[in-house]
Amino acid sequence: MDLTDNVSCKRTELEGCRPGDDGQDVALGNLAGALYDRFQAEGNVDDVDEAITLHRAALELRPPGHPERSLSLYGLSLCFLSRYDSRGVVMDLEEAVTFGRAGLELCPPDHRDRGLFLNNVAFGLCKRFTEQTTMCDLDEAFDLHRAALELHPSGHPDQSSSLHGLALCFSSRYDNQGVVADLEEAITLGRAALDLRPPGHPSRGVSLSNIALYLGKRFGEQAAMCDLNKAFELQRAALELHPSGHPQRSLSLYGLALCFSGRYENRGVVADLEEAITLGRAALDLRPPGHPSRGVSLSNLALYLWERFREQAAMCDLNEAFELQRAALELHPSGHPQRSFSLHGLALCFSSRYDNQGVVADLEEAVTRGRAALELRPPGHPDRGVSLNNLAVDLGKRFQEQAVMSDLDEAIELHRAALELRPSGHPQRSSSLHGLASCFSSRYDNQGVVADLEEAVTLGRAALELCPPGRPERGASLNNLAVDLMKRFRKQAAMCDLDEAFELHRAGLELYPSGHPWRFWSLLGLSICYLSRYDSQGVVADLEEAVMLGHVAVELCPPRHSRRARCLYHLSCAVWTTFQRQALMPRSGGARFVHRVTLALRPINNVHAAFSFHALSLHLWDKFRKQSAIAYLDDAICLATYALELRLSKRHSASASVEKLALFISERAQRVVPEASPNDSVMLGRAVDSLCALGHYLKDRFRNHHAIVDLNKAISLHRYVLQLCPAGHASHPSNLHYLALCLIERFHDTAAVSDLDEAISLEQTALELSTPGDPSYDVSKDCLATCFQMKISPQVSRVSSIRSVATEYEVSQVIQRVIFETLETMPVRLLHTQTGTLCDRDAQISHFVNGPQYKQLLSSALSYDPVERVCRIHTVVSTCFRFVMFSHRWGEGEPSLRDIQGRVIYDMPPNGGVKKLQKFCLTTFKRGYLWAWSDTCCIDKTSSAELQEAIGSMFGWYRRSHLTIVYLADVPESGSFDSSQWFERGWTLQELLAPASVLFYSRNWSLYQNTECSNHKTDGAVLDALARATGIASRFLTDFTPGMDDARSRLQWASSRRTTRPEDIAYSLFGIFNLHLPVLYGESAEFALGRLLAEVVSQSGDISILDWLGEASTFHSCFPARITSYRTLPLPVPPPDAAEQSSIASQQSASSNAVRKLCRSLNKLPLPRFVNRRLTLPCFSHRVTTVRQKSADPLSPTYTYEIQASGLRPLEITLPEQLEHAASLPCGLENVAGALQLVRPWHSKSLSGTAKLDAAATEQLLVTLRRPFSALLLTELPHNEYKRIASSILIAAQPIDLASILQRKVRIFNIV
Repeated sequence: MDLTDNVSCKRTELEGCRPGDDGQDVALGNLAGALYDRFQAEGNVDDVDEAITLHRAALELRPPGHPERSLSLYGLSLCFLSRYDSRGVVMDLEEAVTFGRAGLELCPPDHRDRGLFLNNVAFGLCKRFTEQTTMCDLDEAFDLHRAALELHPSGHPDQSSSLHGLALCFSSRYDNQGVVADLEEAITLGRAALDLRPPGHPSRGVSLSNIALYLGKRFGEQAAMCDLNKAFELQRAALELHPSGHPQRSLSLYGLALCFSGRYENRGVVADLEEAITLGRAALDLRPPGHPSRGVSLSNLALYLWERFREQAAMCDLNEAFELQRAALELHPSGHPQRSFSLHGLALCFSSRYDNQGVVADLEEAVTRGRAALELRPPGHPDRGVSLNNLAVDLGKRFQEQAVMSDLDEAIELHRAALELRPSGHPQRSSSLHGLASCFSSRYDNQGVVADLEEAVTLGRAALELCPPGRPERGASLNNLAVDLMKRFRKQAAMCDLDEAFELHRAGLELYPSGHPWRFWSLLGLSICYLSRYDSQGVVADLEEAVMLGHVAVELCPPRHSRRARCLYHLSCAVWTTFQRQALMPRSGGARFVHRVTLALRPINNVHAAFSFHALSLHLWDKFRKQSAIAYLDDAICLATYALELRLSKRHSASASVEKLALFISERAQRVVPEASPNDSVMLGRAVDSLCALGHYLKDRFRNHHAIVDLNKAISLHRYVLQLCPAGHASHPSNLHYLALCLIERFHDTAAVSDLDEAISLEQTALELSTPGDPSYDVSKDCLATCFQMKISPQVSRVSSIRSVATEYEVSQVIQRVIFETLETMPVRLLHTQTGTLCDRDAQISHFVNGPQYKQLLSSALSYDPVERVCRIHTVVSTCFRFVMFSHRWGEGEPSLRDIQGRVIYDMPPNGGVKKLQKFCLTTFKRGYLWAWSDTCCIDKTSSAELQEAIGSMFGWYRRSHLTIVYLADVPESGSFDSSQWFERGWTLQELLAPASVLFYSRNWSLYQNTECSNHKTDGAVLDALARATGIASRFLTDFTPGMDDARSRLQWASSRRTTRPEDIAYSLFGIFNLHLPVLYGESAEFALGRLLAEVVSQSGDISILDWLGEASTFHSCFPARITSYRTLPLPVPPPDAAEQSSIASQQSASSNAVRKLCRSLNKLPLPRFVNRRLTLPCFSHRVTTVRQKSADPLSPTYTYEIQASGLRPLEITLPEQLEHAASLPCGLENVAGALQLVRPWHSKSLSGTAKLDAAATEQLLVTLRRPFSALLLTELPHNEYKRIASSILIAAQPIDLASILQRKVRIFNIV
């Protein structure tokens, strides 16, 4: 019996029991059990809530001493345990244990169900141990499961439950204590349980998932790929048993994500990491707030994103990882066993942000969180080694920053402790060896003990041997060993060390391709090698290579990166060596040149590096003044900028650097003449940008540290900038505003009215130079108003003045966040139409940040009110990132991602699809858009994860596009698109409906019908033509909402379309129905369409999709095999005439009680549901009483039958084949008739959404039920199941009269 039918049956039995009847407690328990079974299959918590209420009522009827009291206690315990699994409320877990113990006490040793009670309490205790880590709970769970196992010998149906529970206990103890023998025992017992749960067993999926998790843990211990491969196999098998809607699906998705993450860590294939992120997100979506495993999913997804950040340096990944880890930490309060996991993850995020931005506060947070995580992972904890290692790494970084030896000593101690926990063969041993090598190398740098350097080299080699090609950390091991060999070369001058360092750095560079965040580190290492070889052998080419690579490394290292100062230092060494060589050459420039270079001693630290850059920039200035070679001046500006950056970063006096840099830039500005090359203007622009950036940096530092000297330097810098960019320069108004902001800051600090007056004057000038409507105009106007307010009310000026004027860093962070939010809703890859290059997210951000819009936005947003600031930033960013989508029919030679990656499409030969792509990009650019997307080349179709995400997001991308360009290759310039093949393709349906703005282009790339408009959806003539060509009403074309309203019509729109891959016809409708389903290429088109229709029914209960004609699907008999079955329009129902309405009204009054009863029963009906390939469908049923075959024409391949069914007028159907079962019956069709039902599916929407029993509602209902309807013919199968037959013809049925309708009962059919 179907679960829902079982519930209905048990509910009927309970309703038949009056209070006080002897069997009432049994009926209560039976209904509770039926609800619990349905909850286990479908996950509806309302069922378990009602089951708890019923069990409580039964318990009251079974006082102490009652023989069945233990059953009620057991049922209550099961329900509370299940509700805890669903909602995560600890009180439910406590109730489960309490009721379980009470039930167990009533089951003596010889009780037949004692084993069930023992297992039940043990499961509750094991879950409580996971929640609270109280070892006594786990110990007791062990005892109870073992006792149950003794009562469940081989062959007992419940033995698998005891084995499964024991496996969970061993796994939990391994998680707590790290004893590998416990993990082995868990695997053994889990396998034994699985053997007792063959295919079809309701708990097989859970066993598959759990064994896979155990094997994944063992892979983490031993790195045996056979374990990981088996885990993959088991998790995939479990996922097949846990389809969409199954309460255990999240467990399988979570486990599969772990498998992909483990394989990424072992092999370094980024596609595995992408899969882990995709599956992790899917698992998290199925674990809403309140789910007991939500915190673990949050933490794991955060770790996957953190790993991707390390690969790709996309700040959006790190920012999201922060958010997820913080959310997880809130779910893991003090005492929670998973708290250490969240703390550890947060420490990783802070450490990575320190690496990227160089903010020491982040490093301090990383150390603090790392210590807190380590304290929660005592000796024996399986993750203690990871915490030891990571805390040691962060302490090593802090030593590099602050040179406190206690940090380094502790780091060495922690690394050694971690190494003891990672013996030979442990997959993480290389990480500890690598960390120890770094510590010894740092101690050598600090103390100069050669033995430390030898130890670093030895440990580095050992770490590298354990990092074979493919491991993500191999690049770091290569570079670090190379660095230590370089140190030994400088100490011992053994050329073999230098040669090996070259080889290692080059190998590292191959692992860090263009765009990799750590590429600069390999380049810097190679630069040092070349410089060392020059020092040893004097080959000038080595020196030139060292300088060139050093400059590239500095350019690739972000400005705030923790390693940038080191890059600058090593570059200063290379540059100093170059100048020294020139000073010693004959005719090098005289005694003054030699004096300058010898004055700048070879740098030995960052202070010396700054001094060296400054001195050498002065020498270049001298050479420029003598020879007037612009190259010398450009080099002087570059070195002076580096000097200023180093001095500011260490808070050293920078006045001389500021003055000299301003002098150099001023001279450079005078050299830029209209006839000069573009490079001259670019160089000056960069120099001015450097001064502005330094001014902003000093102002921000003043806000943080309140040192007035910083603000005074910032004011001086901005004054220099104004001199370099006088009136008439495009940036002059913004520069006036920058200086005004600094003066306002100083007015706050010193109350000098002259500063406020000058700020007012500057903003007034800026307003005169700006155009109303420009963002800069509004900014200056607001700032000027604030200044006047401060002058009028000086007492409140300090409080209310310009709080809205945020620091530049704060505004840049807001802009960055808005950029990430904007890009999250856009395609990952876009074509940059101005340059013709394909750009990923980082490249898109780079184009914006390095463009004029960013600088203008940064300056204009500084003084906005915080709320207005965010709104304006959103406006500007969304405008800059407007993108155009391409819709077309694929042809020959379409370029793929691999074809255009790294190339300029405008430079490619205009063949086939390339020419079409070039025209699309050019058209987009001409219309004023910088970004464009084409499905041919902007998706990596070799990545299943990316393809899945793209298909799931594509409707949204077209919806959010500013314009969609449709190219009709088969429509001539003056032709009509009525017959274009574009209207016959499956994917183009969503490309037509989703976007708000569409333009059609004909074969020669002229606008369709030569209509000059910005949106063809607003052109009445084009819109009418579209409606004719598609059969879609114009209101849907202009204002389409994705979802499941009027699902039948949406399917009809797609019914005449086709796709190259048959299953794509279903996938192309996912966005139209607003569904997110897995894309499973290789499945049959029937199954793809079946999954789509099943989800529509499951989510909406819409029965209109059952109205089709054609061959039935093997997926389900109520679904068609092909979407073409929806071409036939539904049965037309004419409106009732006056006579019919009058007749109904009179009959209604005569049968008012029966009508009201019918309305009430219809309102109580459940919605149609589709679960486990079974459709639960409320229907008006009409049992077929007679089936008579009419005499057949031997020449006609059809069969005609006369059918009579209770409550219906006789009808006749003609089929292309014999009625099912008829061919096997020699004597008439009486038996066939008894197995058939003609049904009218019912949905509460048929009542027009009203449950009010007024005259109008009941009249509307009766009119509907009196009219002809499209009936389904069902045949009965065993086990009270039915199947639809005769789906190839329309069966138009009509009730006999109102009385026959009122006599009908609505049944719930289970259709397969």
